[in-house]
Amino acid sequence: MAMTPASVVTTHRGVYAILQAELPSRPLTNIGILLLDPANDKLYMRLRSDLEQLAEPEDAEVLTLIEEDFEQKLEEMGGEVFLRFLEDTLSNVLRLTGRQGVMVRDFSRDIDKLFARHVQAAKVMPYVTHLPCYTLRAAAGRFKEDMEVEPEAWVSAPAGLRLSEDMFVAHISGRSMEPNIPDGSLCVFRANVAGTRQGKLLLIQNRGTSTTGGEFTVKRYRSSKSPAGDSWEHAKIRLEPLNPEFEAWELEPWQMDEGGPYLAVAEFVCVLEPEEEPQEGPSAS
Repeated sequence: MAMTPASVVTTHRGVYAILQAELPSRPLTNIGILLLDPANDKLYMRLRSDLEQLAEPEDAEVLTLIEEDFEQKLEEMGGEVFLRFLEDTLSNVLRLTGRQGVMVRDFSRDIDKLFARHVQAAKVMPYVTHLPCYTLRAAAGRFKEDMEVEPEAWVSAPAGLRLSEDMFVAHISGRSMEPNIPDGSLCVFRANVAGTRQGKLLLIQNRGTSTTGGEFTVKRYRSSKSPAGDSWEHAKIRLEPLNPEFEAWELEPWQMDEGGPYLAVAEFVCVLEPEEEPQEGPSAS
């Protein structure tokens, strides 16, 4: 009997080093991760976002310029040469540990795992290093009904993402938005959707499905307009899945007006690294 081949997970060999700082009257502190993809000579870098908090004011400005300086030199030199440059020149205040080998599935994601393991600040800095994690129902209450809601946890934000107090993290389950949003994903959203909604991936609440806050879905928002005197008005709203196995559905404009049964809670921003044991979340199907 023929056997179905097991799925193969492709891994790559990488090397990483930890960037450390030893400031006057401060203990030696891990402040960043450098992860090299030798096969492509590409270096991935993530530094702490609270560097200015690690030093006295006169030294803090220097620390905040490290990332910009490193990125400029990296672009000029390439990954391997830049890493060797740091190994040869850093000493005293800034240091680099020896290289460690590591097997990597996805360099851009696995650097976040290395950062969390070796560098992540123990102190949670809301909306600086971390975002609040809510259930979808709690997020709707927090941002649309002005309710006081305590987050379930604070989640480390990905490098390079500009944080604001209208952002939050929530679990999404369902396959209708695959491949962009895999089933079980932990996702970042931004409440108070600004500007046009056309083409955006929106978290939408159907408040008419129950007495406990309704159901939630993530869909791409499309609308068509028709002339109304000197202006234009929505003629039809279409909510589209990304997975072709699921069907789109249409709404009348009044259904998403103020007081209508459907409410745009937030705009999808990005997917975070999936947890090893994803928790169940409200369905996005």
